[in-house]
Amino acid sequence: MTTGDRTVRLRRALLPDAEAAAGVRLRSFAAALPGVVRPRSDDEVHGYFRHVLVPLRETWVAEAAGGDVVGVMVLDGGELDQLYLAPEWRGHGIGDRFVALAKERSPEGLALWTFQVNAPAHRFYERHGFAAVRWTDGSGNEEREPDVRYVWRP
Repeated sequence: MTTGDRTVRLRRALLPDAEAAAGVRLRSFAAALPGVVRPRSDDEVHGYFRHVLVPLRETWVAEAAGGDVVGVMVLDGGELDQLYLAPEWRGHGIGDRFVALAKERSPEGLALWTFQVNAPAHRFYERHGFAAVRWTDGSGNEEREPDVRYVWRP
């Protein structure tokens, strides 16, 4: 797909993509959620991508022309576990394409968690037909940040 002058393709992540995908996640999280505590070091996040997410989960990357990884999505059954875009690549339709792919891969429905403070994520997921079904005080997540459960049903 071409977004303006930017060509991006979605594909399954390979082990060599783990470092770049982890970098996207770290940069995206820092840009979107600067006030949220990060319970894991950068090295731990990189290790998690390298040893768990890429080899053991359904991990997808958005690859720009030239081979740069600019987005990452992780599915775990019917759970949309992670969706992060490089900050400079937001607003180019990549997130929309990732959600469409997730719905295609899990046609019976999807669920996800996002932080209550992440209003742009709420708008994004609601625009894609997800409904908020549960709010928590954050005691069940590592960040101890209040979160919200979203569900999409076809």
